Amino acid sequence: MTLTKTQTNAAAKVAQAILDETQKVIVGKTESIRHATYGLLAGGHCIFEDVPGLAKTMLVKTLARVTGLDFHRIQFTPDLLPADISGSYIYNMKEQKFELRKGPIFAQIVLADELNRAPPKTQSALLEAMQEKQVTLEGTTHKLPDPFFVYATQNPIESEGVYSLPEAELDRFMMRISMGYPTVEEEVHVLDRIENWDGSDPKIKAVATPTKLKEVQKTVRHVFIHPDLKQYIVQIVHATRADERVLHGSSPRGSIAVMALCKAAAIMDGRSHAIDDDVKDVAKIALSHRIILRPEAQARGATAEEIVDQALATVPTPK
Repeated sequence: MTLTKTQTNAAAKVAQAILDETQKVIVGKTESIRHATYGLLAGGHCIFEDVPGLAKTMLVKTLARVTGLDFHRIQFTPDLLPADISGSYIYNMKEQKFELRKGPIFAQIVLADELNRAPPKTQSALLEAMQEKQVTLEGTTHKLPDPFFVYATQNPIESEGVYSLPEAELDRFMMRISMGYPTVEEEVHVLDRIENWDGSDPKIKAVATPTKLKEVQKTVRHVFIHPDLKQYIVQIVHATRADERVLHGSSPRGSIAVMALCKAAAIMDGRSHAIDDDVKDVAKIALSHRIILRPEAQARGATAEEIVDQALATVPTPK
């Protein structure tokens, strides 16, 4: 299917409206908001890895409001159980039968806040939901809402009372975003807002609906990507695997994630085709969390982001 200019412009208008409305709440951080919006357009999950207090939760709540999606927040704690996430069957004394009590995973946007505070057994409750968009309880499979997104947060600087996320779980996130600290001007702006805040919710409006978002996602899937650009993506992923500092590289899910996010970036810019700049824009957020470094490389201070940067610098850009 070849996208028409009308289809491309309509999808780009919705994407830009989501970005603009979200920026009314989040001060600065245009790139992070843009990348998070890519995830909505591409239909992928996202993990935020950053220190506390940088508006990660506020960003996800705002995205849910501006898209009109149902939102549930799960605070992950060491005593959280899988049933607290997915739900369970409860016996109804009056009806004399078991009834399903759905957990918070049954929402269109689920925020798994401080995901690494829960033990692996609890974290694994998200695996089937993220990959298959379904939950199996007592042998019965229940479909999750459509669209369905998991946004997770984790604090990378704490080591006590937290559990490292399994590689298989990280691989299910289409991208990893770091918000980063605000600039001096942005932080002063935050103080001004807090000083004048009356305690009410920010005045924003829904600029999309679940149905409209699904239409945009369908448009994104039909963005044209040249065979040479696909080759470029795969060569970058293979270059990260071949780096001597890497113990385990990205799975093919990484290549798929880069391609999907490239298509979302194209729509955001009002294009019906992806370009090499889109690959350079999304490569780090799509690949860095899938790269496992050798211990000696970590000891020398190497990072996964450096590995991706090296691959981008060495793989020839397609003409």
